[in-house]
Amino acid sequence: MTKYNIAQVNIARMKAPLENPLMARFAARIDEINALADGSPGFVWRLDSSGGNATYLRPYDDDRILFNMSVWETVESLRHYVYRTAHVELFRQRHEWFETFAGAYAALWWVPAGHIPGVDEAKKRLAHLNAHGPTQFAFTFKTILQPDEEFQQGIDWSSFQPCPAL
Repeated sequence: MTKYNIAQVNIARMKAPLENPLMARFAARIDEINALADGSPGFVWRLDSSGGNATYLRPYDDDRILFNMSVWETVESLRHYVYRTAHVELFRQRHEWFETFAGAYAALWWVPAGHIPGVDEAKKRLAHLNAHGPTQFAFTFKTILQPDEEFQQGIDWSSFQPCPAL
């Protein structure tokens, strides 16, 4: 059993509201891609609602920013899902539906096995990555950092607000 899992958050600013015809091809595949994640080896958890996805959640002031968060057993299992399944089709077509971000739009970080990150935690990790680049607090697929036990022990996990989807 692993001591740590990998958490990820990614955000994207839609070119139009989700109900707009411009977003139809993306919106039509949300349930499929989420089900693919749910059944993927190494999948632990993803942010969702009773409707099966987190598109309702708008944690930023901008209503066109979609927020996605999940937890995986390993970086390898997350990487496989992102880049070697049907998910990659949407990833490759993202410019059809989403604007280009000037800053960080995705962050990875280690969490103790069993920990479910909240939106507050994910936003702090993403903001930290944007301000400081890859560190033990948040990093990217391009700069994977292995968990540092001393750093992990120094985190006050209770300082993060619990996940609203639990």
